[in-house]
Amino acid sequence: MKMDIFKEMEKHGFEQIIFNYDKTTGLKAIIAIHDTTLGPALGGCRMWPYETEDEALFDAMRLAKGMTYKCAIADTDFGGGKTVIIGDPKKDKSEGLFRALGRFVQMLKGRYFTGTDLGTTGMDFVYASRESDYMVGLPEEYGGSGNSAEPTAYGVYMGMKAACKAIYNDDSLIGRKIAIQGIGKVGSILVDFLVNEGVKDITVTDISEENVTKLLQKYPFIKAVSAEDIYEVDCDIFSPCARGGIINDETIKKLKCKIIAGAANNQLLEEKHGDMLHEMGILYAPDYVINAGGLIQVADELEGKNKEKRKERVMKKTEAIYNILLKIFTISREENTPTYKVADRLAEDRINTIGKMKTNYIPK
Repeated sequence: MKMDIFKEMEKHGFEQIIFNYDKTTGLKAIIAIHDTTLGPALGGCRMWPYETEDEALFDAMRLAKGMTYKCAIADTDFGGGKTVIIGDPKKDKSEGLFRALGRFVQMLKGRYFTGTDLGTTGMDFVYASRESDYMVGLPEEYGGSGNSAEPTAYGVYMGMKAACKAIYNDDSLIGRKIAIQGIGKVGSILVDFLVNEGVKDITVTDISEENVTKLLQKYPFIKAVSAEDIYEVDCDIFSPCARGGIINDETIKKLKCKIIAGAANNQLLEEKHGDMLHEMGILYAPDYVINAGGLIQVADELEGKNKEKRKERVMKKTEAIYNILLKIFTISREENTPTYKVADRLAEDRINTIGKMKTNYIPK
């Protein structure tokens, strides 16, 4: 069944969905702008071989709405947006493709900023930036803030510690068993943080055998399992760091963990799965809260603050994810409310407060 686009936009509060096609390069991209109450929309560009256009649209909308909430709860003055490119990132990339994307983003004249996400790299947006003033997260040598994977991974690491504090009354991860789904840009750095603290019992999986081989060569004590078996690993923390929608009717009954804390966006396929986790006694760290480190870095870049102090400033603000999650976990426990609902409410409260404040007239 085809998606009723305007009905879905109304239901989820979307402002704009733009379909972009370039006949010269074959670019097929969807830009979804969810909410710009707090400021211009901000959200990465994902490239994936979606099987259908509806699947691509669904992904763009879910991700864009998640960015609105992420921007709100991370204390930034940006709204939520997302771009998806339909294509295989291993075969279909070209300079022209990303320059075409840059021209489409430029047409929005600052309503939306974008950069890397799953399937794209900083160099892709070096090409796009030749056509647009609204590309972020470029490599440092090209004037950008560089790789956002490190602050993202650090935020997940701090989120894991907050979850352990809530469950075990001790935020040390030493002695904890951790299963990580996806050891790409973020997951591999997360492993570094864990090992540096002294965590030894780590199990990983990844669709890329190269990623697994490289990590096992670096840390021979780490265990690897198949993509199907990762859900059934007996662990304290299950950390999804790949694609979204992995907490669903099929996987949720396999879980043998006490905590879910990972970098993937939209981990819950449906809201009911957040309710199910709550009923099962599994503490879920809402994804858009725990994975906000990359957003924090990009927002800092756009705010144009002192570059020399950027990393220190970004990592310090990312560290605050620990306290944000502790607040969410506390409210969840006191009200017996699923954590995703608490996070949504806190984000919506900030959007509503700022939105009402902006109705005050300021003379030009």
